[in-house]
Amino acid sequence: MGFYFAQFLTGLASASSLFLVAAGLSIIFGVTRIVNFAHGSLFMLGAFIAYSISQQFGFWLAVPLAALAVGAVGWLMERTVLSRLYAAPELFQLVATFGLVLIIQDAALWIWGPTDLLGPRAPGLEGVVDIFGQTVPEYDLFLIAVGLAVLGAIWWMFTHTRFGILVRAATEDREMLQALGVKPARLFQATFFIGAALAGLGGALEMPRQPASLLMDLNIIAEAFVVVVIGGMGSVAGAFLAALLIAELNAFGILILPEITLVAAFAAMAVVLVIRPYGLLGKPVTSQPHAVEIQPPQTFARPGKAAAVLLMMALLSLPFIADSFIVVLAGDIMVLALFAAGLQFMMGTGGLISFGHAAFFGLGAYGAALAVREFGAGMELALIAAPVAAATGAAVIGWFAVRLSGVYLAMLTLAAAQILWSMGIQWQDVTGGDDGILGIWPAAWANGTTAYYYLTLSLCGTGIAVLMYLTRTRFGRLLRAGRDAPARAGALGIDIKKQSWAAIVIAGTAAGVAGGIFAFSKGSVFPDTLAIPRSVDALVVVLLGGLHAPAGPILGAGVFSLLEDVLSRLEYWRAMLGASIIIIALFAPNGIAGGIATVLTKIHRRDPPAGDVRAA
Repeated sequence: MGFYFAQFLTGLASASSLFLVAAGLSIIFGVTRIVNFAHGSLFMLGAFIAYSISQQFGFWLAVPLAALAVGAVGWLMERTVLSRLYAAPELFQLVATFGLVLIIQDAALWIWGPTDLLGPRAPGLEGVVDIFGQTVPEYDLFLIAVGLAVLGAIWWMFTHTRFGILVRAATEDREMLQALGVKPARLFQATFFIGAALAGLGGALEMPRQPASLLMDLNIIAEAFVVVVIGGMGSVAGAFLAALLIAELNAFGILILPEITLVAAFAAMAVVLVIRPYGLLGKPVTSQPHAVEIQPPQTFARPGKAAAVLLMMALLSLPFIADSFIVVLAGDIMVLALFAAGLQFMMGTGGLISFGHAAFFGLGAYGAALAVREFGAGMELALIAAPVAAATGAAVIGWFAVRLSGVYLAMLTLAAAQILWSMGIQWQDVTGGDDGILGIWPAAWANGTTAYYYLTLSLCGTGIAVLMYLTRTRFGRLLRAGRDAPARAGALGIDIKKQSWAAIVIAGTAAGVAGGIFAFSKGSVFPDTLAIPRSVDALVVVLLGGLHAPAGPILGAGVFSLLEDVLSRLEYWRAMLGASIIIIALFAPNGIAGGIATVLTKIHRRDPPAGDVRAA
């Protein structure tokens, strides 16, 4: 009994830390509607800043000062970057905050170095307390008290102050608040300051429990998202309840079934989203999106068609004019382009946001690898098994996902990818765990660099061409109808969920083909094919190239790969890549393809008609 009670208290202490981070994330989303991927970076900054301050002024002064400093960083982020993206689609905001993650990570590397920094213990709370014969750290009890105190303080602020009432009003109906004459700018700034300060407080309070490290940001952000989604986006009480649920699930899950520790939180989120799509204490969206004119698909203009022909000629002749490094790099770019093209088909044509597209890529890669290792299949059969595995996974995930929309849909896809990633690590008998599956090499006829390059070109080129064709078919028109005018489409008898489900399966199949080609090109498969960074890569490529542009995935994959290849040779390449991503999100919302089209249109307008020239 004593042991389980002590374990329960350990879970409560972890829940308090998680709640501090998730509460800030939830408040920021509730008011600004921004999914702040950089919130984990603020948590990390809190730990590092508290460490530095504690060296001069001690632990107890370092904690509040670090929280205030991180609050100021959050305010600066809002003023310089995020305030310019309030009217942009959620996807642009998310990618911009990912750029901030890269910048903050390199800034922390530059200031504090790569070594983990162990902070001081809390003076006066170094001991343990005996409860039912079990020892419980005094600091854990302090953390539990802090979590409850912060929850009470937020509740008081929301119910007894004008600022809190405005925040609640903004969470409920931001447009109505603006109609009443409230200027949102200062409210958003204050919200970001408070949300960031809460993340900084959580990071500072972690000093006695774990060293400050450069991995803290990505380690916490996934769990924080899970907590916010389970609790209900914008609900602080829901965040507290969900943090308690997840922390206790982890505390007792590790005793009962240690193999599921990585997957338990995401499995819980998936179950909650399927049963209650808006979270435990969240509220369903009551307003329907305004119906707009259904947009036709973008097509290649004459210069675009000429450029496509030139590109194909260049790709066909590449092995004869370039060395093997360039040829292999071109093959990697084509794989990335097909992977991103599937995501673009989902998001651009279908309006289905996915944060977990790596799930289908990884399923394809593992499907091919397992076909070779377990069944002795050759490369040809394995490359058929890859899209079959991915399409099967997409059909299962999509069946649940089409019941959701917006951020909740995106988070369910993220949960699915994280569950598969966890299985890739922990199901060692099948996946090989962190050691992966090795020895996945092409057939003898495709074993050379040139032969495998042409195989990659043919499969990826065909896949991208099929996806382009589908956007112009009746199926593509139905998808756009569900994206732009769902109420009207439903009234006309269009089964939007069925169309969306089919789009997810098609996108998953394309990613599976890319995953299978990737597995044979590298000769191995590891769990990172299913991880969050690979999903983010696809998102960045799509936005970089242009969400609705036919050539978007190709342009985005080319520029992204070249940027990554060039910048990764520099010491602080993440910051430069992050800055590039933010600049594109701010100044080129239509991506590179959109920018080129805009420039060509302006040039065309400047050229006077031939008749006018003659007249002059």
